[in-house]
Amino acid sequence: MQEFLRRTWASINLDALNKNFCAIRNATNPCAKIMSVIKADAYGHGALPVANELISAGTDWFAVSNLDEALQLRRGGVEIPILILGYTPPEFAKTLALNDISQAVFNMEYGELLAKNAVDNCVEVNVHIKIDTGMSRIGFSYQDNVLNSSSIDEIETLCRTHGLYSEGVFTHLARADEPMDGEVFTRVQFDLFLDAISRLENRGIHFDYRHCCNSAGIEMFPEMHLDMVRPGIILYGLSPSDFTKTALDLSPVMELKTVVSMLKNIPAQTPISYGGTFVSPKDMTIATVPIGYADGYCRRLSNNAFMLVNGEVAPIIGRVCMDQTVLDVSDIANVENGMTVTVFGTDNGQTLFVDDLALRLDTINYELVCAIGMRVPRVYTKGDEIISVIDYLD
Repeated sequence: MQEFLRRTWASINLDALNKNFCAIRNATNPCAKIMSVIKADAYGHGALPVANELISAGTDWFAVSNLDEALQLRRGGVEIPILILGYTPPEFAKTLALNDISQAVFNMEYGELLAKNAVDNCVEVNVHIKIDTGMSRIGFSYQDNVLNSSSIDEIETLCRTHGLYSEGVFTHLARADEPMDGEVFTRVQFDLFLDAISRLENRGIHFDYRHCCNSAGIEMFPEMHLDMVRPGIILYGLSPSDFTKTALDLSPVMELKTVVSMLKNIPAQTPISYGGTFVSPKDMTIATVPIGYADGYCRRLSNNAFMLVNGEVAPIIGRVCMDQTVLDVSDIANVENGMTVTVFGTDNGQTLFVDDLALRLDTINYELVCAIGMRVPRVYTKGDEIISVIDYLD
């Protein structure tokens, strides 16, 4: 067994990751390729180990947010195609081309600058044209009859510009994980996207890849899979929303663990942690665990969440600190110093889901797994065996 610091760690189950990918592949149109989204360090799960597992499972592409993330994959030996979904400074056109990294292009000015830098460096950059059909974030606007024609003109010009090869076109679904109005909005987005593609094809502009489906789109709108889909959160066994939870059989890939660092018996009327926001109503047994907001465990969970100790619910009492949190273990038997505590995950048949914590924080599961700090080692398992550990501070 590989050693790691048993203070606080994230356990990453690569078997679950593989299972989730296979479920996605089975639910996806067989003609569509899969572009696995592993931006933000694979949503906090560790980009390179996740990438290697997904390559073995059969992914066709990767999507990342920025050039640093793409180059991390290339340095790690990843050879399959990569698309940067966000911004790369145009002066890095040569770096994109030499590393065979595709770049999203989302407006005329950016595309012209990227093309100029490519020509100046005697390279050609593969690009995917981003069309804004309703997200209103980045992309050539295609939501208004007046702007639509202008966008088509600009896209055609860029697709014929020396220095760029327009291999793909894509949009992003803004409300595919919502019922009713969300479905209507999504179908409008899809129709706009197809209309833009049709108008470009009528002008002789064709793309190798047309893609729009994110995780919710894959699950809820199979007719929209087109040439490629972009699974993100569902790779990691989490659902985009409650509305999509039953669409696929997914298994959470990450569990967050810590340990009991100190047990203490306290009398009634003892204030706990900063500000004394919790005062013991009776004699209690408390356990301190070495996890806090510097590890990604949000301070707003103070007096507002639980962990699992011996498979039993242990309430958080007092404020979450930077490095430590206090639990009430008065009613839990056989608690010992050094024993494992489950922050989210499964413990003795009981499961605490990261979605439960997200609900308490009025946020989404994405944010919580992405927020797990760099001082938390990622411990990778297959077949219940630890196969590798990433310690970002090593």
